[in-house]
Parts: sequence; C-alpha cells; structure tokens
Amino acid sequence: MTIDDVTAIASQALFLIIKCSAPLLLVSLCVGLAVSIFQTATSIQEQTLTFVPKVLAIFITLMILGHWILTQIIEYMQMLWSNFSLYIR
Repeated sequence: MTIDDVTAIASQALFLIIKCSAPLLLVSLCVGLAVSIFQTATSIQEQTLTFVPKVLAIFITLMILGHWILTQIIEYMQMLWSNFSLYIR
C-alpha cells in the first residue's frame, strides 16, 4: 500500500463526512438564522429559544435523509472491504 493509496482513502473519507453532514448543518444554520431574525423582530432575548427548533429540525432531517446517509456510508465501507486484499500488501 503506497502513500497515494492512503491519501486517496483519507480524501474519500473526508469527502464522505462533508457530504453526509452538510444537509444537517445547513438545516441547523437556516433554522438558527430564522429564529434569530424572529428574536430580533420581536425583541425576545431568550438564549435557549433556538435549541428546541434546531433539535426538531435536525431530527426531522435525519428521518428524511437518514436512509441516504446510511447508504453512502455503506457504499464506502463496501468499497473499502472489497479492496482489502490490495491494502494489506
């Protein structure tokens, strides 16, 4: 196994992490921004107000996209295991 192989595996893993976490982070960002705008417009200065909507939004996003995320991870792991004989040389 060469350094190029290790770099390729690490690069693919990092890209998979970004690809799987991006939808959750974007939903959290949008909900946080919407709640912040609401707080500014209504002059409500409660610090814990953003917690519950973000948790609910992320939970709903996981319910919708959970299958896709798990499929991406499974495909990556199958690729790693199918090429395992190449890695141990």
